[in-house]
Amino acid sequence: MSVVTRFAPSPTGRLHVGNIRTALHNFLFARKNGGTFILRIDDTDRERSTAEFDEAIRADLQWLGLSTDKVVRQSERFDLYEREFERLNAAGRVYACYETQEELELRRKVLLGRGLPPVYERKPADAPVPEGRAPHWRFRLDHDSAIAWSDLIRGEQKFDPTLLSDPVVRREDGSWLYLLPSVIDDIDLAITHVVRGEDHVSNSAVQIQMFAALGSEPPEFAHEALLVAAEGKLSKRFGSYGAEHLRQEGVEPMALLDVLARIGTSQPVEPLASLDELAATFDFSTFGRAPAHFDPHDVELINARLLHHVDYAAVADRLPGEATEEDWLALRGNLERLGDFGAWFAVLHGEIDPPELAHDERLLVKDAAAVAEGLDWSAEPWRALTGELKQATGRKGRELFHPLRLALTGRDSGPEMAPLLAAMGKDRAIRRLEAAASR
Repeated sequence: MSVVTRFAPSPTGRLHVGNIRTALHNFLFARKNGGTFILRIDDTDRERSTAEFDEAIRADLQWLGLSTDKVVRQSERFDLYEREFERLNAAGRVYACYETQEELELRRKVLLGRGLPPVYERKPADAPVPEGRAPHWRFRLDHDSAIAWSDLIRGEQKFDPTLLSDPVVRREDGSWLYLLPSVIDDIDLAITHVVRGEDHVSNSAVQIQMFAALGSEPPEFAHEALLVAAEGKLSKRFGSYGAEHLRQEGVEPMALLDVLARIGTSQPVEPLASLDELAATFDFSTFGRAPAHFDPHDVELINARLLHHVDYAAVADRLPGEATEEDWLALRGNLERLGDFGAWFAVLHGEIDPPELAHDERLLVKDAAAVAEGLDWSAEPWRALTGELKQATGRKGRELFHPLRLALTGRDSGPEMAPLLAAMGKDRAIRRLEAAASR
């Protein structure tokens, strides 16, 4: 069996961290199994769906590297839904209902008040039809046997259909709700695995009967624990934490994907450089039932660890045009984001303001300038410079290194000084030491 998965966002907003996680898991499972990953745009809500969000979703997935093998839009498939709906109607599996929302809510409260489950109560077939009122349509659940399946994450699942309401599948205005079109699409697109949040478990129970009513075997289901913020419930600000935010902040997409692929599993979060590496270890058996705790700080940490080992060729087209591989190797170990490179590149090859040093520190850097003049800069100038100064002055550790770093870079901390000094060059280094000594 060839694996086919799908990611089905509604184009009513940008992708956020929660649905990026769903897209990623569907992508990784398909990639691991040499299968197909489909993007299904659920744009049946004509009032809220926009072409702009449709385009943004596809652009975000592309930026994240989650390439799709096929794109379909539900708004282009209404004829298919209509045809299958009529087939269900002819078989008696959908029926018209005429209650208003107010009437349904009132009945729900009555049932709850009696200690009964608030399940929709079917009307007799000969019940009178309210004059002038358009019907909504419900799918008729089969109450004769339990609904059961083996979930790839949650294990054995079982539902009593008598405790479920017959779901509404079509509104009074003829528009579609999510459940039935999704099943029709899954059949038509030969979806083999549905990977989504555990808040859809009861939907899956209902949809399993829809697959049967349409004469099809259901796909396998994997319902993953929901994403929550590290401190508790996923807050609103995390709803805007997605591809657009990452691009603005200069965070590498793989940093987010590395975190989202592994949180909530027994596998460690680590800085893997490619989706193929993530896919190779993707396994539903490692997923836990507890909520997956997401902390943006973890993304920042993984982002830095990724950059510290990225080859020059992988980032060359995003660096200043004059930047060399030597520059990259000298600076990458101190970067938290790729955007930080420009400021450090200027430190290497531009001009800096001489720092204010204490009197004894100025004397040290003055000696350093003199020593630097006589060094062989084709070897290891930082090691030679600090070695001579240590022997001449008796200084060591921070007392020796900190004034030199300040004089050479204008900063208290940063990349290792050995490659930095070599990339900086003899003339620039001596000028900076002399300027700091004379300030």
